Parts: sequence; C-alpha cells; structure tokens
Amino acid sequence: MSAVLELRRVLKRFGETLGVGPVDFEVQEGEFLTLLGPSGCGKTTTLHIVAGLLHPDEGTVTLGGRDITRLDPQHRDMGLVFQNYALFPHKTVFDNVAFGLRMRKVAQSKIRDRVSRMLEVVGLPGVEARQPHQLSGGQRQRVALARALVIEPSLLLLDEPLSNLDAVLRKRMRHELREIQQRLGIATVFVTHDQDEAFEMSDRVILMNVGHIEQVATPEELYNSPTSRFAAEFIGEVNLIDGTVASLIGDSAVVEAALGGRYAARGDGGALGVGDKVLLMVRPERIGIETSPSANGEAVEATVANRVFSGNTLIFTLRTASGIELTASKPSTAQYRDIAPQSTVWLDLGDCRLLPRET
Repeated sequence: MSAVLELRRVLKRFGETLGVGPVDFEVQEGEFLTLLGPSGCGKTTTLHIVAGLLHPDEGTVTLGGRDITRLDPQHRDMGLVFQNYALFPHKTVFDNVAFGLRMRKVAQSKIRDRVSRMLEVVGLPGVEARQPHQLSGGQRQRVALARALVIEPSLLLLDEPLSNLDAVLRKRMRHELREIQQRLGIATVFVTHDQDEAFEMSDRVILMNVGHIEQVATPEELYNSPTSRFAAEFIGEVNLIDGTVASLIGDSAVVEAALGGRYAARGDGGALGVGDKVLLMVRPERIGIETSPSANGEAVEATVANRVFSGNTLIFTLRTASGIELTASKPSTAQYRDIAPQSTVWLDLGDCRLLPRET
C-alpha cells in the first residue's frame, strides 16, 4: 500500500504563536485517518495546510508524490467538506454538486450523469431541484459530501462535518459516512474533537496536543496503550495512581503503588529503572469489584463513596484506606445494583498499564 498524502517537517506559526509543528505523517490509499484533539491543538491548522488554505512556514506536503506545498486549493486534487457545509444558498442541489465539475470545464453532457450518480451514492436521489433551505441538516451534509466527491478527488478532507447535527443524527451519519468512504475506497483525513467519532470511523488516529503529535495509533491501541498522561486522560475515563518501579521484567514492571500493594504493569519498562517514579493506569471498566475479600488477600479494600446510575452502566466512586479515590464502571445488573453507597468492597486492579510520570 502506498502513501497518497505525505507531510514532512511541516510547521506553521502565527506571529510568535505556534500553530502546528513540526509534524510528520502520511495517509495510505483507502485509509480513514483522523486528526483528534482539544481546541487549539493544531488539527484544523494542519487540515488547512493540506487543503492549501494555509501555506506552511517550513516543510513539504506531497500528494501522490507531487509537491503541492505552495499550490492554491483549486489546483489540488482534493475534495473538502466544511463544518458549516458552505453550500450556495440560492443554487439548487444539482448546481451545488455540479459546481466543481463546471469549474473543471467538464462537458455538460457528462455533468448530469455524474451528479445524479453521486447523489445516489450519498442516498439523495431525486432532490436535484431543491435548494439547501428545503433540506434537513443531514441532507445538507450529504449534498456537501456529494459536491466534494463528484470531482473524483485523490483525497477527501472533512473538517468536523458532523458537529452541527443533533446527537441521534450525528451518530447515524458517522456510520453512513464511513460506509460511503469504504465503498469508494478514497483516502480521507477527518478532523474532530470527539473521541467517539474518531474511534468509530478511523483506521488510525493522530492525537494532537499544543501543535504537536502526541501519538499515532489505531483506536484500540490508543485506548489500551496510551504513551503519555495526556493521551491516557484525553481518551476515555482513566484512573492514574502514583507508584515506584520495584522490579523490571522486559517491557513490564512490578510497581509499588501509593494505594498499597504491588502490581504488574505493561508498558515501556525498558526505558525505566528500579526506583523510578511512574503512573499506573487502569480503565474504570477493568477494576473488579467484590463484596468479600479474595482468598489470596491481594484485593484492595475500599468504601463506596458514591454510585451513579447511567442507564446500562453503574459508575462507582471508591475510596481506599490510603485516601485515594478510584472510579469503576460496571454493567447495571443485580450483582452491582445491590452494592449501596458506604458499603465496603474489595477491588481487583486488572490490566494495569505503565506510564511515565511527567514533570
């Protein structure tokens, strides 16, 4: 598989403020790659550099092996869907979708067939004569997608295109957008701050933080094996416990934890030494809760400080004897519904990960 898009040492400043960089990454043929991160992390700046809406101060952008770093947007073989869709309000759906084809001087005899075919692809046959104000939010989003795809670009860019939709429609459109992308096999760069969108739609995720790339991984790798405290805390809920490395075995370590006891943890143990300060990471759903102590006596005793019902899930706040509070999530079954606040329980901290303690 070859790279469609490559960014090498790309950097952009706005006066004295760093916008992004230097960053390096590539997008493979047919890949759905997401730029994920909080506001101000540089993900939209990066997308605008790829689109040609901004030019970098340093570095190169190549598309299909061709240097496009200084090319204007209209000379790049890309389709772009904006957050607000940017449809022409007084043009019909047909004219909106046909706009890019006309700018490329495609023969009129071919435009109608291509527009109709693309509206079929996005699930909007027969709406050619309508205007944008006659469409729902989800339909306008699909028209914008059809306009971006009808020119048959090498790369599709999506700048938070689902953020203006209500929660139910937004979730449905995630799956429809991903299905269309996979069916067409088009390389795609998607920008979002929503980790659920990133996880459900992406082949790989680039997590960004203050202009830099924090981690590049599959959604599963990013959730299970974050490489920094920022990545662990940004992706889902997490418990982080101070600890000290007691011993090392390959890339794993035994950690003396602040809440008491020793725990095996997987991670980059090869970069650590005995006595180093670290963090133990445990996801809430991976903390076992029992109402009686285990036979081996290794469980941590705790008091249920709070319990929150959240539909099919119960969220427990658990206070250990050392004063450390942990969060655990469990299915809303009788086994866990019977555990009341102020109960004494015993915790099994399973599947611990090892993180460096950042200063």
